[in-house]
Amino acid sequence: MATFIRITREFSLEMAHVLDCYDGPCRNVHGHSYKLYVTVAGKPINDTGNPKNGMVIDFTELKSIVTERILNIFDHAVVVSKDFKKRNEDFIEKAFGNLVVVDLQPTCENLVVHFAERLKPHLPPGVFLYSLKLYETSNSYAEWFAADNQ
Repeated sequence: MATFIRITREFSLEMAHVLDCYDGPCRNVHGHSYKLYVTVAGKPINDTGNPKNGMVIDFTELKSIVTERILNIFDHAVVVSKDFKKRNEDFIEKAFGNLVVVDLQPTCENLVVHFAERLKPHLPPGVFLYSLKLYETSNSYAEWFAADNQ
């Protein structure tokens, strides 16, 4: 019987955001150095003829998926809600070159859920998104677990 294994890869991204209508300083445009830990699970390939023998997924393939679905979009971007953009359209279009507009308040909690939804459909067969951990600061993070969201 093959063993079920979880593997994790760490990613870094620089991103700014605005918390629309928030009652503290995060209502202003500000940035963070985010750390994203992506954990996937599956059974390692058991085929001596396969160059990926012994792997759940090649770390390089996981990196490619996360880079395409998250990093290429969100790294060095300003993330705002569609409501914030609507009220500040003139300013935003002129001020920010890499603007990502989302249908949610871009809190750490909402972003980790959004990232999970962006990754899940793009993993190869037999590999499942197990969890994400998104550090917004060195001592604050949000976690998403597949088991909690079935």
